[in-house]
Amino acid sequence: MARIRKVLALALCTALAITVSGCATFAVPAYSPDYPTLDRLKTARLAPVAIQPFAPQDPAAPVNVLTLRGAPFAPAKGTFASYIEAAMREDMAELRRLDAQAPTQLSATLLRNDFDFSGLSVGTGTIELRVVVTRAGRTRLDKTYSASGQYESHLAANVAVPRARAEYPSLVRRLLRTVYADAAFIAALQP
Repeated sequence: MARIRKVLALALCTALAITVSGCATFAVPAYSPDYPTLDRLKTARLAPVAIQPFAPQDPAAPVNVLTLRGAPFAPAKGTFASYIEAAMREDMAELRRLDAQAPTQLSATLLRNDFDFSGLSVGTGTIELRVVVTRAGRTRLDKTYSASGQYESHLAANVAVPRARAEYPSLVRRLLRTVYADAAFIAALQP
C-alpha cells in the first residue's frame, strides 16, 4: 500500500512537472547591434529617417507565432515584427539618424519568420523582410531582404532550447547586415 502511494505520488509529480514546463514561454533575448556593420554604415552619410511601425502588428499573424520544442517563443514585448523594428530603431539611433519628423520614411513587412529547432542535430532559421523607403511621397526603395542560417541543435530540449534562443538575435543581425550592406538601401537613405 505504501509502495503504491509512492508510485502514485511520483507519477503525479512527474505529470505536474511535464505540464508546467510545457506551458513555459521562452523569451527572445534582447537584440544587440552589430557595431562593425554600423561603423561601415556611418561613412555613407545617411539622411535622418523616420521608422514607421513594422507589419504585421497582429500577434496571431503566422510570422509572429513561433515555438521551440512545442513551447511558445516570443519577444518580451510585442511581436517579431516589432522586435525587428526595435532592432532597426536601435541601429539608426546609434547612428544618430533616427528622427520621427524626417521626410525620409522607412516601413517594413515581415514576410517570413521560420525558426525550427525540432531536428536532432541541426536547427534552421529564415527571415524575409520587405523594406520600403519613401521621401516626399515618392518610393525610393521597395525590396525584399532575407537571411538564413543553420545552427547546432540537440536531441535534449534542455540543450537545444537555450541554443535556439541565443541564435534568433544573431539571425536578426544577419538580416540587418544584409539590408545595411545593400547599395540600393544606402542610396535610398542618402540626401
